[in-house]
Amino acid sequence: MNRDDERTSDRDTFLTWVKTALYEAELALHNGDPAPRRALWSRNEPVSVLGAWRNATGQQELDKLFTALGKSFSDCTSYAFEVLAYDVVGDMAYTAGFEHTSTSVDGQPRTYTLRATQVYRREDGEWRVAHRHGDTVTE
Repeated sequence: MNRDDERTSDRDTFLTWVKTALYEAELALHNGDPAPRRALWSRNEPVSVLGAWRNATGQQELDKLFTALGKSFSDCTSYAFEVLAYDVVGDMAYTAGFEHTSTSVDGQPRTYTLRATQVYRREDGEWRVAHRHGDTVTE
């Protein structure tokens, strides 16, 4: 396999992970279960979230953030990640796109779209999220 074939294969494998494991973790979070999302995040520093509602840096803040989000989300009726761009370079990767979500936030049904960019590190052969930036799309 030449370098271009390896790169294409690595990108394809990463995108499959984004569309399966990462998607399922985000869906679980929006149904009130933060554990699958937390499991996909790096346990190595640095980690950070510049979120639509709250920010976090470091493992302790990340745990608090994901727990709080899990408590506020429930009854997700729709979640889709529209990937606009992504790439894999060695053991680093990124995604950029729109997250379209219909869920309940603190018991109130809400539908919203976030612009989301994430940075990933490959750790022990597995992809882990290291950084997330999300903000609400406004008309």
